[in-house]
Amino acid sequence: MSVVGFDIGNENCVIAVVKQRGVDVLLNDESKRETPAVVCFGEKQRFLGSAGAASAMMHPKSTISQVKRLIGRKFSDPEVQNELKMLPFETSESLDGGISIHLKYLKETHTFTPVQILAMLFAHLKTIAEKDLGTDVTDCVIGVPSYFTDLQRRAYLNAASIVGLKPLRLIHDCTAIGLGYGIYKTDFPSKVLVVAFIDIGQCDTQVSIAAFQAGKMMILSHAFDRSLGGRDFDELLFCHFAAKFNEQYNIDVYCSAKACTRLRAACEKLKKVLSANSEGHLNIECLMDEKDVKGIIKREEFENLASGLLERICIPCNKALADAGLTAEKINFVELVGSGSRIPVISRLLTSLFKREPSRTLNASECVGRGCALQCAMLSPVFRVKEYEVQDSIPFSIGLSSDESPICAGSNGVIFPKGQPIPSVKTLTFQCRNFLHLETFYANLNELPPGTSPKISSFTIGPFHGSHGNTTEAKVRVQLNLHGIVCIESATVDGTRKDKANRRLRVEVSENIYGGMTKDEILEAHEKELQLTQHDRTMELTKDKKNSLEAYVYEMRPKLFNTYRNYASEKERDGISRGLQETEEWLYDDGEDETLHAYSAKLEDLKQLVGPIENRYKDEEARAQATRDLLSSIVEHRMSAGSVPLQNKEQIIDECNKAEQWLREKMQQQDSLPKCSDPVFWSSDIQSKKEELNMVCQEILGSNGSPTSQHVHNTSDHQ
Repeated sequence: MSVVGFDIGNENCVIAVVKQRGVDVLLNDESKRETPAVVCFGEKQRFLGSAGAASAMMHPKSTISQVKRLIGRKFSDPEVQNELKMLPFETSESLDGGISIHLKYLKETHTFTPVQILAMLFAHLKTIAEKDLGTDVTDCVIGVPSYFTDLQRRAYLNAASIVGLKPLRLIHDCTAIGLGYGIYKTDFPSKVLVVAFIDIGQCDTQVSIAAFQAGKMMILSHAFDRSLGGRDFDELLFCHFAAKFNEQYNIDVYCSAKACTRLRAACEKLKKVLSANSEGHLNIECLMDEKDVKGIIKREEFENLASGLLERICIPCNKALADAGLTAEKINFVELVGSGSRIPVISRLLTSLFKREPSRTLNASECVGRGCALQCAMLSPVFRVKEYEVQDSIPFSIGLSSDESPICAGSNGVIFPKGQPIPSVKTLTFQCRNFLHLETFYANLNELPPGTSPKISSFTIGPFHGSHGNTTEAKVRVQLNLHGIVCIESATVDGTRKDKANRRLRVEVSENIYGGMTKDEILEAHEKELQLTQHDRTMELTKDKKNSLEAYVYEMRPKLFNTYRNYASEKERDGISRGLQETEEWLYDDGEDETLHAYSAKLEDLKQLVGPIENRYKDEEARAQATRDLLSSIVEHRMSAGSVPLQNKEQIIDECNKAEQWLREKMQQQDSLPKCSDPVFWSSDIQSKKEELNMVCQEILGSNGSPTSQHVHNTSDHQ
C-alpha cells in the first residue's frame, strides 16, 4: 500500500511519497522533480506532462494547460473570460453554465470538461508514482487552494475517482506547508509560536497564519488573492515587449498563437534572469514573419511596471492578520514559498510589512507536496507517524436553510461560521411531515472570490411516516468533512420495535450539487478515460514495434555479412538482403504510418527468413556445450559402475558405449557438412540423449542403490 501526496499547480505538479526513511519527491520519466500540468492531444494520441509540454508548440490549439483555473468555474464569469483569452484552445458554455473544451483529435471534434482534463493529469501522475513504487496507487492526499469552493473541491474528488484514486483528504496548500514545517520542528518556545506562510504561486497568492505548539498546529486564518501570481509578472513583461516589438519590428504577436506562446516562455525566463541580475536581455529567432527580435530591460524598470501588482500582495497579508486578530509584531516568523516568490522586490515588501525578513527554510516548489504526503501517512494505517494534531479551518461562512422550519444554529442561518475547524459536525432537530428540504449556501458573499455563486447544494430527506398528519421529529447531522465539503452525514427519527428498546431509524437522504457531476456522468467519464488510455497504449506499442522493426533491419544487415556469413548460403543471403532492403523502403514510404499488426507481421516475416541462419549460428556453441555434458555424463556412469554387481555393470557400460557411438557417428556426419546447412543433429537432440542415458542407468542402479554422494563428488573431481 502506498502513501502519496499530489500538489497540482497551475503550471507544474509535484508527487511526494512517504518511505521508511522519510519523504521523497518522485522523478518523472525525464528525471525531473516537477511535471508540467499539460495535456496535449496529438494527431493520434495524447501527450501528458513533460511530453505534453514538449508537443505544445506543434499542437497549440489542442494543448490544454492551466486547467486548475477552470475547475468548478462558470463560463460567464468575467475572470474566466480573461483566462480563456490567454488560452489557445476553443471553449464554449456547457448546458449547466460550465466550461466545455473543444479540440480536434483522431480527425474528429471532441468535447471535454475541465474535470476530465484534470483526471487525465491525475492518471499521468498516478502512473509515474506506480512505476516508481512498483505497486498500485489509490490512497492519496491532494493539495487545494484555501479559496476553493465546495463545487471546486468536489470537482477534484470527481477527477480523482475517474482514474481510480481515493483521496483521504483535500488539504489546504498552506496547511500542508505548515504541517511540513511544524512536524519536524523541536525547538518550540514555552509560548505559542506564530508563523505567517505566504505562498505566491504561478497564478494565485495565499496567506495563512498558523500557531504552533509541541505536537500541534492550528490555522488561525486564511486569506488570498486568487488572480495574483508569478504569471502576472510574466504578463507585464509580455505586454511590454509585445508593444515594443509591434512598434520596432511591425509585428503583432497577438495574431499568432505560436508567437504568443514563444514570447511568454521567453518572458518567464527573463523574469528569472532579473531576479539575479540588474538587467536582462531577450532574444528570439524567427518570432513571427521570419523576423528575429531582441530587447533589454532593467530590474528597476521591471519593478516600476509591477508596482500595481506589488501593492496587491499586501492586501491578503493584512487581511490574514486581521482575521487572526494579530498585529505584524506578534508574528514570530514569516515563511515565503511558491514559484512566484523569487522576485527580490517581493521579499523587500514583506520585510517592510512584517518588520522582519522572510525566511526561505522550505523548498519553495516541493513543500506543498511533501506536506500532502505526510498527511496521507498520518491518515493511513500503513505508517506509524508521531502524534501530531492538524487543526485547519474553513475560510467561508456556510449557511443552512429549510422550507419547513427556521434554522436556529446562528444568525442568517449560518451553521459553520468562517474559521470553523475542519472537520466539524452539527446536529439539528426538525419537525417534519412528509419530506424535509434543506439548502446549503455561502452566507457572506464578501468572503468569496468574485463571481462565485452562493448556492452550494440541496438535500431532500424523507419520506417521514407520521400518524394522522402529525409531525415527526428528525435529527439531522450536518458535517463539514475533511475535504472542506458540507454534507448530510445522517438523518434519523425515533423508532420502536416490539422485541427491542427504542432506537434511531435512518431516513433516506438525496443530494443535489449545483453544477456538480452526477454518478452517471462520472461513470461515463471513467469509460471515456479507459478508451483514451487504451488507445494511447496501442499507439505506444505501435511506435515500439515500428522502432523494433527498424532496429532489426539495421542490426541484421551487418550481421548477415559478418557474424552469420558462414552460416547462410548465397541464396539465403540474397533473399534476406532483399527482404531487409524492401522493409527499409516500406518503412519510409507506405509503412511510415501503419498499424501495430502491420509492423508485427513485417518483423515476423524477417525473423522467419533469418531464423534458420540464426539457429545454426547459436546452436553451434550450444551443440558443443551439450556434447561436453553428454561425454561428462558417460564418464560419470562408467565410474559409478565399478560399485555395482557385474551384470548391472555390463548393462551400464553397454548403454554408455551406445551413447558414445551415437555421438561419434553424428559428429562425423556433421563435420562433413558445410556450416550453411542445417545440422545433422541439434543441441536439443544431444540433451535428449543425455537424459535418456541418465534414466536408463538410474533404472539399472535402482535395485542396488545409487552411488554415494561422496563417490559422485570424487568422480566429478576426477573428471
